[in-house]
Amino acid sequence: MTVKTVVLASDHAGYQLKAELKDLLVKRGYEALDLGANSPESVDYPDFADAVAAAIRDGRAQRGVLICGTGVGISMAANRHRHVRAALCTDGTTARLSREHNDANVLVLGARVVGAEVAKDCLTTFLDTPFEGGERHSRRVGKLG
Repeated sequence: MTVKTVVLASDHAGYQLKAELKDLLVKRGYEALDLGANSPESVDYPDFADAVAAAIRDGRAQRGVLICGTGVGISMAANRHRHVRAALCTDGTTARLSREHNDANVLVLGARVVGAEVAKDCLTTFLDTPFEGGERHSRRVGKLG
């Protein structure tokens, strides 16, 4: 699958990092579907995880990016949806393996945990890495949803 549209959302803690990643996506030729938050005012992260899950379910985007303070809460909220395989990544290696082995379709980042450059590396790696497939990985991914 060629990824053309990437949906992004964050809570207030991830608002600034989301803006930087959105710029990177546009520079790389992707359509960035930004579902908020639209300011650094306090919001509830589960609402944004649900919005990204709906965008993927409805076919408006092929992959997603979610950001909150640590990435933990928003990844938990996203993974409640059976069609979402959200991976909380802290470096390029976890981003690569989340795609190769787990066919993750949502990258999750913690804005208070990783810096902007690491987050950009995670996003680039996440988008550029295909699912390895094979019987072993496909069987395991099939059990996820």
